[in-house]
Amino acid sequence: MLHELLLALLGYTGDLIIDEREQHKSLGINLSPDAPVSEERTFKLAPDLSFIHPSERDIIEKVITLGFYYRELDRFATKSRDLSWIRSTNVSPLSRTSELLKGKPQKSSAYGRAIANGIVEILSVYRSAVLHIEQILLSDPTPILATVIQGLNKFFVLLPPLYELILEIERDDIRGGQLLNLLHKRCHCGVPELQACIQRLLWHGHQVMYNQLASWMVYGILQDQHGEFFIRRQEDRDVEHEASPSDMVEKLARMSTDDASLTDWHLGFHIFLDMLPDYIHMRVAESILFAGKAIRVLRNPSSAFRSQDTLNHQQIPKGSHRVQGLTGRFSFQKEPFMDMQLIGEELLPQSEADKIEAMLQELKESSEFHKRSFECAVDSIRAIAASHLWQLVVVRADLNGHLKALKNYFLLAKGDFFQCFLEESRQLMRLPPRQSTAEADLMVPFQLAAIKTIGDEDKYFSRVSLRMPSFGITVKSSQADLPKEKTYADGILGSSEMSLEGWDGIALEYSVDWPLQLFFTQEVLSKYRRVFQYLLRLKRTQMELEKSWASVMHQDHTDFAQHRNDHINFTISQQRRQRSRPMWRIREHMAFLIRNLQFYIQVDVIESQWNVLQAHIQESHDFTELVGFHQE
Repeated sequence: MLHELLLALLGYTGDLIIDEREQHKSLGINLSPDAPVSEERTFKLAPDLSFIHPSERDIIEKVITLGFYYRELDRFATKSRDLSWIRSTNVSPLSRTSELLKGKPQKSSAYGRAIANGIVEILSVYRSAVLHIEQILLSDPTPILATVIQGLNKFFVLLPPLYELILEIERDDIRGGQLLNLLHKRCHCGVPELQACIQRLLWHGHQVMYNQLASWMVYGILQDQHGEFFIRRQEDRDVEHEASPSDMVEKLARMSTDDASLTDWHLGFHIFLDMLPDYIHMRVAESILFAGKAIRVLRNPSSAFRSQDTLNHQQIPKGSHRVQGLTGRFSFQKEPFMDMQLIGEELLPQSEADKIEAMLQELKESSEFHKRSFECAVDSIRAIAASHLWQLVVVRADLNGHLKALKNYFLLAKGDFFQCFLEESRQLMRLPPRQSTAEADLMVPFQLAAIKTIGDEDKYFSRVSLRMPSFGITVKSSQADLPKEKTYADGILGSSEMSLEGWDGIALEYSVDWPLQLFFTQEVLSKYRRVFQYLLRLKRTQMELEKSWASVMHQDHTDFAQHRNDHINFTISQQRRQRSRPMWRIREHMAFLIRNLQFYIQVDVIESQWNVLQAHIQESHDFTELVGFHQE
């Protein structure tokens, strides 16, 4: 009988101790295998045992509940550790995508398997305790039931809460970060043994999270087969929102034509709040997201950048920038794979990657999760990634040169060029623009101005192009109204709706290569365009006011010379001059206002803020700080 009791403690029932659920099955009462586990303990003593005292029956039925808990925990561990899902990786990607689109649930969970490993550890301790009790009972000439109770007493504290835990996990299908959150909350209890047990389960769960963090922040790879990590690809969100298959195919086709690293940077990944544990602050999650995206950029330089970087190291002489650009565009197919690896290692040295991995390994080996240590490590990793991204964008990609070019052309710092351009195009702009040929009409004075004022040494001018969008369009500034992809409206982002009429719609475009698109986003360039349009209108107004004064004075001098000997006409001319004086005064007031406004914007605003930005660029070695300074 004692041996049958010991077997029941390991989940095996017999004649003495029965399982009511199995009895129901034998009587033909079928229970659904997919139904959640009932909270009722189904291990009972056989009702036809008349020789057992009621007090002994109570004790035995209390003890054998441990066997029921053991069996259910073992069932959960076996199910969660089942690796048969690996066979599904041999299925073609197309069929897997179709399964996703059909909404087919995926039962597998890396975090569930990790928790199951922890439960297996606890059950092995329990089995050892049962084996030890058996040895004591075999060596004792008069075995008693109290020996069993005394040997298993501590498990009455551990197994029932663990059983409740797996019930909740199975009932609510808790996975990933939600599972870590649940375990973290259960750690706060007043029973030291149970607390140590839940902390061990949490440790197992954190091993999976640290592996995912290492993959993301060391190699820039998102290792999340079952959608349990708090960082996700944008396509996963589209699947959740039931995007149609045609939309997904179109989006994948569009992404294949664009630079993948830039798409990933701006639109590729997001923080999935449902899987973010409560004890990881949003700021920390954003740092993790940034660090992984930065590592992806550093490890995957674009083909054109690799070619251009190689040519720069070969010291191409000045004046061959166009050839260099063409070589960068078209020769990348011949570049060997080793060159990509070498440049990738230059952008992120292996020693830095090892340092990041060592920080995560130290966290992984710690027996407890220390929030402060975790946040410090993440901040350090983020600082390393931001520093190397700064080195790539500022030093290698010549950020300052491009900033100066934007200042020269978009903020009208190259005043002689725009003075010449407006002079050349003045006659054209006195007439309303023609819808079909306005842009082509403007190109002639634009190129003439470039020939007269811009030398060959300005290698950035080739990146600037003139554009004349549709007339009278209303441009909305709200980003919610913009497409979520890389395309933006032809107009300019602003703080309110604005209608562009006539020649006010003149805009500049600036061609930016990888990796400067990380810094000069479409939104940033749209702001530059809007400031340019305002400054150009201001300069045109100022020039017209000056021209009007010159033409009036010329006409006045001509009249004076012609009629100075003719007293009658001279008197009429004098009266006309008298009547024109209020108009000249108004023109002078207008010119005074426009001149001072121009001076204020160009000197007190643009030039002073440019100097502030230059100081920040010299002092800061953090990419995100630099982006913030530039936005400001």
